[in-house]
Amino acid sequence: MARYRYCCRLRNLLLCVCTPFCCLLLFFTYAAVTISMSLNVVSSRPQVQVTNKPEKANNVILPVIPATFWEHHSSAFWNQLQRAVDYHFNPILYSESRNRSAIVHLGDSLLNKSFFEVTSMGHMKKKLEELPPAMQKYVSHMQRRSYPVLIQPDRACGAKARREDQTPFILFAIKSSELNIKNRQAIRQTWGQVGWVQGQKNSSNKEEEKVGGYVRRVFLLGKDNSQFSSPDLTELLKAENRRYGDILQWDFEDTFFNLTLKDVLFWSWFSRNCGQTLFVFKGDDDVFVNTPKLISYLHGELKKPHAQTTMKEFMIGDVIGNAMPIRGETSKYFVPDSFYKGIYPSYAGGGGVVYSGHLARRLHHISKTVHLYPIDDVFVGMCMLRLNALPIHHPAFLTFDFSEKDIEQPCLYHTILLVHKRSPEELLRLWAELKKTQTQCRDVPLRAPVTKKISLEPPS
Repeated sequence: MARYRYCCRLRNLLLCVCTPFCCLLLFFTYAAVTISMSLNVVSSRPQVQVTNKPEKANNVILPVIPATFWEHHSSAFWNQLQRAVDYHFNPILYSESRNRSAIVHLGDSLLNKSFFEVTSMGHMKKKLEELPPAMQKYVSHMQRRSYPVLIQPDRACGAKARREDQTPFILFAIKSSELNIKNRQAIRQTWGQVGWVQGQKNSSNKEEEKVGGYVRRVFLLGKDNSQFSSPDLTELLKAENRRYGDILQWDFEDTFFNLTLKDVLFWSWFSRNCGQTLFVFKGDDDVFVNTPKLISYLHGELKKPHAQTTMKEFMIGDVIGNAMPIRGETSKYFVPDSFYKGIYPSYAGGGGVVYSGHLARRLHHISKTVHLYPIDDVFVGMCMLRLNALPIHHPAFLTFDFSEKDIEQPCLYHTILLVHKRSPEELLRLWAELKKTQTQCRDVPLRAPVTKKISLEPPS
């Protein structure tokens, strides 16, 4: 009995001594595990500040990282490239002493660094080998943005009138190809004529008598390496440029995926050569533009309150919002999900878009922080979103032509600013009709703008 009581006392003593110790040990173990897990979660998160307001450091506008339109944690090739760049553009990382040139240089080096890091990954090499041949070819040179100029205009900023005595109002920058000689010639004779262009006057507004502006023109070309190329084509282009002074050609292969290069190289050229040019029309060589109406419309935009501020991000066209990549392999817009995952930012498509000269220079700088994308209109939308800006939708930019009920409408072409897909012969005919009916159709308004709400936020 005494022995039993002794064992009970010993057990109670051990419980009194060991229980607090065991509880303390369990507590520290739990705490250590919790802290470790928290640190792992924090370190795995992208160190990017999501903001809808541009940050400033020493009066320099830093790249804005808006709510991401592409899937941030996707293993798709472009997503991984851009994620590596975006991590470095957290405004917290910038010191007050950094200037714009340092930021732009940082963007250049990061684009190259991220490209070679991602393409050297073992699993990524295998993924790239599975891409369609055209996409593989594009990836092989998509990090390159510097190409020699083969032909350039005689004048600083494209073809112009000899006696131009005012700031150029608009530069028509038209994407063309070596073989499209008829398209270029039709544009020169119609809506793309250089010199002073009178805006479309309204009979009830006397002030519009003075509305007009100087137009300049440049055609943007790459090098056609197809089987249809002629050995003498380069000499013909040089002769064409000697006569008209409006050819700007770079030494890269002129393919659909390389159209994005025409944007970034043009922005660079424009920033160096075009000074105070107010507006840029960037479009294809198979569109019809109502130039007098466009000039009147842009003058109206300049007269609006706070125009000096809004011109910093002014872009107008047929805006497509929340579009998804085309996954059909037969489409020329086909982008496999192994290359890109996510939605597209809002962008202006349809063959033509107008933006301010100020915005063109801003796009030149910000494009150095965005990896090239094989669809040019989408890439411009990506750069716009990076500037925390959105294009303006206007129904007078027609992507898909007129509807059947519109065809018989009188003064039809006086209601639009641009319509896509017109042949050289149609351009000549339409321009003649536009001039012929200018008086009787002078008061016909443009297609009424429809409020089109576009958000910087991706859809849930």
